[in-house]
Amino acid sequence: MEEAKRIRQLPPYLFARIEKTIEKAKAEGVDVISLGIGDPDRPTPDHIIDKLCEQAHNPENHRYPSSAGMISYRAAVAEYYKNRFGVELDSRTEAVSLIGSKEGIAHISFCYLDPGDVALIPDPGYPVYGIGALLAGAEPYKMPLKAENGFLPDLEAIPPDVARKAKLMFVNYPNNPTGAIADDDFYKKLIAFAKEYDVIVCHDAAYQDIAFDGYRPPSFMEYPGAKEVGIEFGSCSKSYNMTGWRIAWAVGNPRVIEALGRIKSNIDSGVFQAVQYAGIAALTGPQDCTFEMSRIYQERRDIVVEGLNGMGWNLEKPKATIYVWVPVPKGYTSISFAELVFEKTGVVITPGNGYGEYGEGFFRIALTVEKERMVEAINRIKDKIGKVEL
Repeated sequence: MEEAKRIRQLPPYLFARIEKTIEKAKAEGVDVISLGIGDPDRPTPDHIIDKLCEQAHNPENHRYPSSAGMISYRAAVAEYYKNRFGVELDSRTEAVSLIGSKEGIAHISFCYLDPGDVALIPDPGYPVYGIGALLAGAEPYKMPLKAENGFLPDLEAIPPDVARKAKLMFVNYPNNPTGAIADDDFYKKLIAFAKEYDVIVCHDAAYQDIAFDGYRPPSFMEYPGAKEVGIEFGSCSKSYNMTGWRIAWAVGNPRVIEALGRIKSNIDSGVFQAVQYAGIAALTGPQDCTFEMSRIYQERRDIVVEGLNGMGWNLEKPKATIYVWVPVPKGYTSISFAELVFEKTGVVITPGNGYGEYGEGFFRIALTVEKERMVEAINRIKDKIGKVEL
């Protein structure tokens, strides 16, 4: 039996390969410290779990939910945006629930891309941006994210003929995998570009609550004209340690939100309502947990950056996300260095080329193990790898 072309062209998913490597090593008795996958290691806050348990016992929540999400959940998303960013949203027309933002990011391509269309994809970037476009039969056009540009796409470098064919552009700040942030000037240029070429901006804001040193990331929706040209994906996953709960949202342009809700109504049956009630508790309840997690990640970030700088790197401390993006030493590729580190230390780091062509020459460290294990991981790398030449 021959698979469909759209499936044959898909590479194995990066993190599935990493998980298999970890499982094999553990079975062989290796004490693995995984700094590879960005999955928060701390538990979901108690008040959110308590709300889930309460609502799971309510028989009204045992039926099919709305694929667009309960209006009370969407109202909680709107309240979060008003309190956090000063952004007004119509919860009925400008918000839709998602089964994790990954689902919505993949499905938006089916709403707007036909074969022959173009999607503008950041490279390096979250693999799902390009995978969604490929599954829709469209052509992903890579926007290189380079250190000399602060890991921001150079909008002026996009050829006009490509921009005219493009229907979607994916951007993500604070950024995975680079940890970069975007300033007001970039967002203003982005909105002007989208208006000039009639491109829908899809802003992935999964890390907008994880920030350091007093920095508070903005929402794309804060900027004049943003709602005219695009949407923003948000999630409870990283902010509230809820990656396994699969509860997220998209907000913004009502026509785009309606299209995304329409395709979802034909494909899935929405998020279990008890989980939506837990999402409401997260978004409208005490926000101390997000500040505490940022404090914890900042402490881990400092261990990583200061430790690697002591080996010869010259890294700046990222102001947000749960990642540190690091150039590989001289004489190595992304994969060969990641393999060397794992073989000698049992520490998993993610090769940068797993996030795209322009990720070659880098590796990513996820700040998702406890402080003591993070110290041990860095010490193992110091002991077994030693000083590096860049």
